[in-house]
Amino acid sequence: MDGSPPTDEQSLTLPSIHVSLTSSPLSSDAALSRVKSPKAGAVVLFAGCTRDTFNDKAVLSLNYSTYAALALRSMQAIAKEVHAKHNLTAISITHRLGQVDVGEESILIAVSAPHRTPAWRAGEECLELVKEKVEIWKEERFEGGGVWRANRDGKAGVPVIDGKAT
Repeated sequence: MDGSPPTDEQSLTLPSIHVSLTSSPLSSDAALSRVKSPKAGAVVLFAGCTRDTFNDKAVLSLNYSTYAALALRSMQAIAKEVHAKHNLTAISITHRLGQVDVGEESILIAVSAPHRTPAWRAGEECLELVKEKVEIWKEERFEGGGVWRANRDGKAGVPVIDGKAT
């Protein structure tokens, strides 16, 4: 993990499955266009946004880091699993890296299916699997410091004060 976000989008694509990492702001239109199909009666989009507080602390921003090749493979495995389990028409997962300010999206998950129930369930299951399994770390930045967390357990890791790990 070198801590630097990619300068361009990195992605893996299979028929009906798209996963990507980017340092650019996310586009819900792009995510939806990847999954829309005449075969799908339901399209569900989940957008995970940076909120302004966490545990009564004011959040300044989040900073996401990863080893992209490993994270993309993990995301693709999850997408394949969810696609098959819920008989989806298509699935797209895009995660943002680098600084994500309050109100901005850090993840978009778009799924399509012939019917709404599998689409709803697939979107939620996909998010939980991404948080549990994908090798992405986030620094929560607060006034005067922050803390690194792994998506997997959500537990606080190394505290950061004035930009330096303590």
